[in-house]
Amino acid sequence: MSEKFSMQSYNLVKLLKRLEDATARLEDVTIYQEGYIESKMAGTTLSHEGSSNDVMSLNEPKVASSSPSNSASSSKLEAMYEKEPQSIVEFERLIKTNVEPLVEQSEKISPVVSKVVRLFKDAYTYQLEFLKVAIQSKKPDFSSKEFSDALAPINESLLGINDLKDNNRQSEFFPFLNAVAEGAPLFSWIADPTPVSLIASFKDAAQFWTNRILKQFKDVNPDAVEWVKGFLSVFDETIVYVKQYHTTGVSWKEEGLEFAEAASKAKTKDQESPTSAPAISAASNANAGGPPPPPPPPPAAVFEVKDDAKNSATKSEGLDAVFAELNQGENITKGLKKIDKSQQTHKNPELRASSVVSQKAPPPKPLKPSTLKTKKPPRKEMLGSKWFVENYENQTEPIIIEAQKDESIFIGNCSNTLVQIKGKANAVSMNESTSTSIVLDSSISGIEVIKCVKFGIQVENSLPQVTLDKCDGGNIYLSKESIDAELYTSCSTAINVNYPVGEDGDFIEFPVPEQLKHTFSNGKLQSSVFDHAG
Repeated sequence: MSEKFSMQSYNLVKLLKRLEDATARLEDVTIYQEGYIESKMAGTTLSHEGSSNDVMSLNEPKVASSSPSNSASSSKLEAMYEKEPQSIVEFERLIKTNVEPLVEQSEKISPVVSKVVRLFKDAYTYQLEFLKVAIQSKKPDFSSKEFSDALAPINESLLGINDLKDNNRQSEFFPFLNAVAEGAPLFSWIADPTPVSLIASFKDAAQFWTNRILKQFKDVNPDAVEWVKGFLSVFDETIVYVKQYHTTGVSWKEEGLEFAEAASKAKTKDQESPTSAPAISAASNANAGGPPPPPPPPPAAVFEVKDDAKNSATKSEGLDAVFAELNQGENITKGLKKIDKSQQTHKNPELRASSVVSQKAPPPKPLKPSTLKTKKPPRKEMLGSKWFVENYENQTEPIIIEAQKDESIFIGNCSNTLVQIKGKANAVSMNESTSTSIVLDSSISGIEVIKCVKFGIQVENSLPQVTLDKCDGGNIYLSKESIDAELYTSCSTAINVNYPVGEDGDFIEFPVPEQLKHTFSNGKLQSSVFDHAG
């Protein structure tokens, strides 16, 4: 028993000295863990002042002589560390050792890169404050206003990252901005039951742009290589952290406070504190009296978090609720009412004659999970040797592009738009567009159309081929110079090709066959167009 008292006293003195000397937080936590385990084993040893003072006098008589102050300091220390369990300490370490160095590295590259990475760091800071609330509360209703308000600061940072990227498309450092924007949705792991795979998927999305960074800046800016290493290490360290502390989502406290109450206490503490800006670096300074309180949340949440099966079942909304009901197993029949034969409509003629089918409103559509994306502005710009025409809607005037032989044109996500391509282009492609038409002079390699509906293509001169994939409702007009063009179609319907016939060049429409007949003979599968006779 005396050894336990001695260990507790020794650790208490060491903790006080550590705090006075402002040494590293990690050392404090290590020593506290030893003392905290000993204190749990010994019970409420601090309440026995006499015994505690006697044992403390064996090691540090000067400190042991002031037992009331030591007891008060001990309670303050325990209260402070109870608010910062190991999961919070490790997340603070992640920010300090991985995210903050990335901010410093970004300042060496460009002010705009530094700005977007600071927003990225702010999102980590806000998520730290969210986790501090989460470890003190029960699992909340993900569709509640309190939960959405807690995520609002993170949303604001993500919107700021996306806006900064969209406003600097012409910047030389646009790949840096795009890498951060593509990886930023990793913060949604707090509302996902498989957070590790989610973070890994967003790392893969960001890595597409980090590869572009390496290709473009590797030989001209060595700091860019270090930046890519540091940026990807943030994802790796976050995955390691989540695997250890939040394998299946945020680790909530089963017997904790209600989430709204825990969030309210955190907000009250923030209002009473003079410090409101995010400053994780100050948390490592012991003289600051512990980590600063969380910043005040921005006014509105911008994304909805998808609910799990349990909460969806209680809400009885959408397809998630249907599947939750079906997955009850034997309990699925508990809510059914027992009726006799006289109440059964199919066996009682009177009830069958008087029964009227009630018109019920269709069930509400299930909430879509947040994609953390905003509507992109229309753009017509040239990057390298490729034209980009994207996000145009309801254009009254045609979009004209003067193309060269070494240039390609990409048209994507447009609706009710006419694009006119003058000159000979290298290649033309159109993707995921509706009611969009292309007037093309000529193309060296041809034109490719993917996932488009109600489109039109008119070729003035020549091109070798037209490729259609997953398209519906298209009309193609070929010229005499392009009448020999090859047409490739797959998974496409309602496609008509118009060929100029005769001296006058009148167009005759030919529908592209959609039905094929397949027969097996001579060890091979033979396919032919199915013709309707009669």
